[in-house]
Amino acid sequence: MTQAEVAEAIGTHPEVYGRMERGAVMPSVPTLLRLCLTLGSGPHELMGFSELELSQRVPGASTVPPGVNDTPEKRRLLRRLARLDSPRIKALARLAALLLPGVSARSPQGAGRRPRA
Repeated sequence: MTQAEVAEAIGTHPEVYGRMERGAVMPSVPTLLRLCLTLGSGPHELMGFSELELSQRVPGASTVPPGVNDTPEKRRLLRRLARLDSPRIKALARLAALLLPGVSARSPQGAGRRPRA
């Protein structure tokens, strides 16, 4: 794979991946996990500690955990959402429901009420 292909697969810019490859920057843990899955290698191999034998690999390691394939934009948004209070999160959830096709903006407890103007 080229640097550009790996960078695209892990959701980063090719220049950033190039710096990782040269050892100028270290990847975050989620990025390291995406690299392992993309390159079919363990973290020890990628970080230059030792090669893992096939018998040492974890069964089901090819299963991608939730959040690993999130885009940088989605991760940024989630970090910002984590700083919001409950009423603002509920307001954003209603807005998101309006933006998604086929999803009702009303919550189950709001069924039967008319939206406020």
